[in-house]
Amino acid sequence: MNPTLPVRTAQPVSSKERSRDRCPTVLLMAYRFVRQRHLLSRFISNRDIQLSRAKRISLLARCYRVTCSMECGHADPDVLPMLTAILSAPASGPGVVVEAGCYKGGSTAKFSLAAAAAGRQLVVFDSFAGIPDNDEVNERNIHGGTNVLFRPGDYCGPLDEVKRNIRTFGQLDVCRFFKGWFEETLPNFHEPIIAAFVDVDLASSTRTCLKYLYPLLVPGGTIYSHDGHLPLVIEVLRDERFWLEEVGFPRPPMEGLGTHKVVKIVKPLERCRTTG
Repeated sequence: MNPTLPVRTAQPVSSKERSRDRCPTVLLMAYRFVRQRHLLSRFISNRDIQLSRAKRISLLARCYRVTCSMECGHADPDVLPMLTAILSAPASGPGVVVEAGCYKGGSTAKFSLAAAAAGRQLVVFDSFAGIPDNDEVNERNIHGGTNVLFRPGDYCGPLDEVKRNIRTFGQLDVCRFFKGWFEETLPNFHEPIIAAFVDVDLASSTRTCLKYLYPLLVPGGTIYSHDGHLPLVIEVLRDERFWLEEVGFPRPPMEGLGTHKVVKIVKPLERCRTTG
């Protein structure tokens, strides 16, 4: 210790100071609730969700606390369909929840709350080192943005930081983590999946995730791509040959393809795997 520098001692924090620190977060949460009240109302009134009204409201409040307290790579409405899918899956059916690409763990914390409420495990795949090397450039996305590219290391959230965020805001005990590039970790995973959220930015990573996750999706299960605004990802999702030859299934029904950032991919109830 440098003797010329003053030593600072921790001072007790009064209840008024703690309240003042929380005030901006509470106000921001209230503002978001008001702006998105129609979406939230649909979530609260959805008869397929297997939670009481009070527990739904509590879950939403905890999710909004995440958004208002840490850096997230998504907007609140982007994850509501995934929360609904987790909470609407038949309780008697097998399957875990999967997230591919978690950044700093904001979405992971939210999904962990829903997974815990549904009695499910949340399995998280990420390099925890950011975007890999790539040469992908999206000249224009569906919202008009130009020259969208992702540099190596972008969206890096170290595993320790992710776990710390989930411990603070979510439910860490329902989470399992697979660290590494998708092409290294996903081939070793073989558990049934009820719902998956794929937020990986690159078309190449999207291909890898769909190739290994979709065959594990239970009939009637859902994958949400958070990258549906990117033309290169849209090409992958539309590629019937990719679905047949690499995934092993006909291209499934999709909602929002080419028009929305979040694309819903639904696995038909009947099994229809190809034999080629």
